[in-house]
Amino acid sequence: MENNLIYTCKNLIKEVKNIVVLTGAGISTESGIKDFRSRTGIYQLAPEYILSLDYFYKHPKEFYQFAIEHLYHPAAVPNIGHEILATWEKEGKVTQIITQNIDGLHQRAGSNNVIEFHGTMKTATCQNCGKIYSTDEMVKRMKTMEEFYLCDHCVNKDKKSSYIKPDVVLFGDSGEWFTIEGFNAIINTISQADCVLVLGTSLKVTPFSTFPQYRKTGIPLIIINKGDTPYDLEPNTYVIQESIGEALTKINV
Repeated sequence: MENNLIYTCKNLIKEVKNIVVLTGAGISTESGIKDFRSRTGIYQLAPEYILSLDYFYKHPKEFYQFAIEHLYHPAAVPNIGHEILATWEKEGKVTQIITQNIDGLHQRAGSNNVIEFHGTMKTATCQNCGKIYSTDEMVKRMKTMEEFYLCDHCVNKDKKSSYIKPDVVLFGDSGEWFTIEGFNAIINTISQADCVLVLGTSLKVTPFSTFPQYRKTGIPLIIINKGDTPYDLEPNTYVIQESIGEALTKINV
């Protein structure tokens, strides 16, 4: 059964020319990065509230200590799954990756058309003047400055307005793509796909979870994820519950 499924997906990928890929934590765990909600995930270490905008403004030092330790992975490297997607982009098959991940591994593997739906841990931005700091720079500031999270480029009586916030979308936050224009751009992209490929996400967290429903009727949906998703039993859906790297390698042969 599994070999038949792989064979079917391999033929589908060969035929299509406009794959939109949706990726979640499952592709990054294969590079040694913890996910959020599993039994060994980040939320077993601390409540979701620690990754909220409210917590960031109330406890910036503690927030940064947690974020740098658990969300920032400069030593992580792309895995075979990332690399195959980058190859498919070069071959003109993958036209867009939309990811929940904040680690930048898709880009490091060579993918260029990447929407980071939940932002990135690569940079942080002053909420007042917009000056951008690299996260490496923020790590150095943490070691040498007491109020390292305050922008030194602008002066503001209200200190909190000059806080330097990592460019990730926190709970209670709104990111670049959390706008009507952003949503419409993503929906338009998915509606034009001739295949939607879902990798390493349970598709249970809104609004990301809604994206596959915007594909046109009859367009194949391939899901490679170790757990169930709400889309598994839909028509024209092909579900492979195994390692993303292993499955994509088989499909890519």
